[in-house]
Amino acid sequence: MSFCIKPLNKLILKLCGFKMDYTVPPEAHKCVMVFAPHTSMWDFVVGKMVLDVMGLRMKFFIRKESFRFPFGFILKALGGIPVDRQHVKQLPIHVGEQIKKEKEIAVLIAPEGTRKLAPVWKKGFYFIAQYAQVPMCLCYINWGEKTGGIGITIYPSGDYEKDLQQIQDFYRGMKGKHPDQFNL
Repeated sequence: MSFCIKPLNKLILKLCGFKMDYTVPPEAHKCVMVFAPHTSMWDFVVGKMVLDVMGLRMKFFIRKESFRFPFGFILKALGGIPVDRQHVKQLPIHVGEQIKKEKEIAVLIAPEGTRKLAPVWKKGFYFIAQYAQVPMCLCYINWGEKTGGIGITIYPSGDYEKDLQQIQDFYRGMKGKHPDQFNL
């Protein structure tokens, strides 16, 4: 099935005017993929298409309420993991354990945590990477230039503020589908 989807996704992206970098760094096969900007469902859709073309085995989080019939089956098939926001404190450890068990897995996390304007990024993506001892690959969709791909790779140093500054500097100037919803 993926042999049909990859070329189709690549064609759709090209027809929509996107110029994607499909280079896959070696670290991307087992990492936390930090995804920004996340201002619209379309940011995720385009990003997922790019990562599918790259051939990455990707998982992503979405609130459990989205898994109601008939969408639950589709979301799970796409790599969705339901999240109960009432019990989110144990999530970094749970996900970190899952990453440790897998030989190859990329967990996609939007640190904004929502498509709405987020005044502060959530820290879970960092703690998951730190706990699982995997790098963070910074992936992006920049609607301003219609580009996307995987940018730099950062290993958690243990200094969250320093690492967050480097991560946010990478995303500075990028535009989501709804630019007014992206805040650094």
